[in-house]
Amino acid sequence: MSVHLSGTAHPPRAVDPLRTRLGATGILLLSLSLSLFLSLFLAVSPLVARPAHAADVPARGSAYLGMGVIPHDGQDGLPTLSDATRTEGVDVSSHQGNVAWSTLWSSGVKWAYAKGTEGTYYTNPYFAQQYNGSYNVGMIRGAYHFATPDTTGGAAQANYFVNNGGGWSKDGRTLPGTLDIEWNPYGAACYGKTQSAMVTWIRDFLNQYKARTGRDAVIYTATSWWTQCTGDYAGFASANPLWVARYATAVGTLPAGWDYYTMWQYTSSGPTVGDHDKFNGALDRVVALANG
Repeated sequence: MSVHLSGTAHPPRAVDPLRTRLGATGILLLSLSLSLFLSLFLAVSPLVARPAHAADVPARGSAYLGMGVIPHDGQDGLPTLSDATRTEGVDVSSHQGNVAWSTLWSSGVKWAYAKGTEGTYYTNPYFAQQYNGSYNVGMIRGAYHFATPDTTGGAAQANYFVNNGGGWSKDGRTLPGTLDIEWNPYGAACYGKTQSAMVTWIRDFLNQYKARTGRDAVIYTATSWWTQCTGDYAGFASANPLWVARYATAVGTLPAGWDYYTMWQYTSSGPTVGDHDKFNGALDRVVALANG
């Protein structure tokens, strides 16, 4: 008979390899089952709030004309029509930094818009080089404002825009300011507004801009956004020129109310500067818009 003496070690027990393998397999199967259940639950349940990752939301001020076009509308080729009666242009923001305007001029670009402001909290640090540089090489230039209807009112943003470079003068070389109203890069596509509230916000901006400058602002937008966020409102078409965003071989359906576009942003992958545009007319029509 074996006797264990106090203070001595117990003899090691024999390990059952089959039981060990079965235990590990059970844990693995349980882990996989839980992972699969969680994945399916997140996919089918609209009530589950998914965590927002800070890296997915750009910094305030970094938005630019056409930022939401490819993620929401995609891209499908380049225009195929003759450019005989259309005039090439570009639009720029702080992302382009100091622009090689002489290179663009030599390539046939004759007009340009530079981002001036966003909300009531941001001004483009490269605005002077872009706005004045395009003018100095002979281009007809203008400024645009990236709207953030969820931060401040339309009239307040129009004032901020005019006060920071978005004004107008009848010199034959300055285009009316543009309201860039498109998908919200920082949150909900329609900035948390109902369709009627969005129309009111846009109207407030346009009315205040005209009160300050005497000009009707250009509206830059995409048809799908306009449908979603204004409910196909058609009341601005009679006064405000349309600058439509569509990266495709043809401009496609226009936002409600407009029978034709004045400008068309057709790509974000052009030469020298990515965002290229076509004015719907020869250079004399660009001058006519500048003169009002």
